Amino acid sequence: MSGVELTVTGRVWVFGDNLNTDAMYPPDAMKLDIPAAATMVFHEVRPGWTSQVAKGDIVIAGTNFGVGSSRPVAALFNQLGIAALVAEEFNSLFFRNAINAGLPAMTVPGVTGTFADGDLGTFDLVTGTWRNDTHGTSGQVPVLPPLLLEILASGGVLPRLAEQGYLPPELADALRAPSVTAAGQGSEA
Repeated sequence: MSGVELTVTGRVWVFGDNLNTDAMYPPDAMKLDIPAAATMVFHEVRPGWTSQVAKGDIVIAGTNFGVGSSRPVAALFNQLGIAALVAEEFNSLFFRNAINAGLPAMTVPGVTGTFADGDLGTFDLVTGTWRNDTHGTSGQVPVLPPLLLEILASGGVLPRLAEQGYLPPELADALRAPSVTAAGQGSEA
């Protein structure tokens, strides 16, 4: 099992406010397997985005990010190779689902006004620091509680439970969603 990097640097994609889980995981995608469903993320708000996104990219959004039902959207972002989610404000259930799936998530007030599509950003969840590497803007936010950082460092809640002996490691590996390599070929995370 591999953990998750808690300092992430990557190209950013900036989205607005009130992006709900239906826009990320449309009803038609729920009938598909994860790799096929992942191609439909943000299809209604930014058609063609999934063909442009690359492994290691970071999604930035405004307020109310992930409002809606508790669809397993983090699995789709993991499939696409998204390295982290950063928002001005997350829906709390969406935020916790991301952490449980091993997808770093960081709340940064005003972040959508600090970054533009294509900027390079660095986000350190351990120190709470962030930086727009393209323009030099930086700041700091409160860090996540230690338990959430431990879950992320383990790669998600299932790998964490396996590390602690509550799940067989092979079961945790089998339950994790596959990720995508930069070339778009599926591989185990």
